Amino acid sequence: MELSGCGTALVTPFDGDGGLNEPALVRLVNWQIESGIDFLIPCGTTGEASTLDEAEHLGVVEVVVKTVAGRIPVFAGCTHNATSEAVARAKKLAKVGALTGILTANPYYNRPGQEGQYQHFRAIAEAVELPVLLYNIPSRTGVNLEPATVLRLAEIRNVVGIKESSGNLAQITELITQAPRGFKVLSGDDGMTLPAIALGGAGLVSVASNAIPAQMAQMVRAAMTGDWVAARAINCKYLRLMQAHFAEPSPAPVKAVLKLMGRIEENLRLPMVPVTAATRGKLELLLGDLGLI
Repeated sequence: MELSGCGTALVTPFDGDGGLNEPALVRLVNWQIESGIDFLIPCGTTGEASTLDEAEHLGVVEVVVKTVAGRIPVFAGCTHNATSEAVARAKKLAKVGALTGILTANPYYNRPGQEGQYQHFRAIAEAVELPVLLYNIPSRTGVNLEPATVLRLAEIRNVVGIKESSGNLAQITELITQAPRGFKVLSGDDGMTLPAIALGGAGLVSVASNAIPAQMAQMVRAAMTGDWVAARAINCKYLRLMQAHFAEPSPAPVKAVLKLMGRIEENLRLPMVPVTAATRGKLELLLGDLGLI
């Protein structure tokens, strides 16, 4: 199944007691697919994976995979700063039938160098047969996965691409121009989507598409088919909403937006908390301006 186009870094809906709201998750997944989203990533940062215990993590992935039923690819988040724990989780995810692959980010807090990161990702990839999508997000992990290290990792058979959230366009350009044929470089930032695709990127892993899946999918599709007039128009219309999703620590703003749109309840797990009243008011005005509520 092709890993390209617009994918959603899926939120995890919780109920009022903090447990997984499975019916809401099923509805959200079906809406994403019906809206034209090309692939889904549950249990990433946006899915509050760090607050899920192991059983919950597997449970969310199983619900998503079952609901998707082979219609689009599903790459499950699989990140830990202890390599042995990341490998163990990858092996357990590999037993989830019909899971397409895993997404794994830089080891956080430890701040390993390039060789440490290489050995970490290599150990995960070699532990499973599943395709592995690397995830570089220095703002959260404290370390950057440099292009030279990515290119070494790309030599491993099942390392298929990278979600690039460094915000460094020069670095993204270097990766795209030097990566082997078939290696996917995906933008991890909504606001960097068009320049990344213009340089040859394979698409986007989006936060905004939780709330506007059809619009983000249309924008990415237009850019990837060379319809830059349409792509720029969609980007211009929804850029304020893309930016607003990070007005406070994510995923609080996008969960507030989904609540305002009547899609899920606005429940988060500590240490994440709901947005302030001031931010909620701004989000409501913005959604009204865009005709989304």
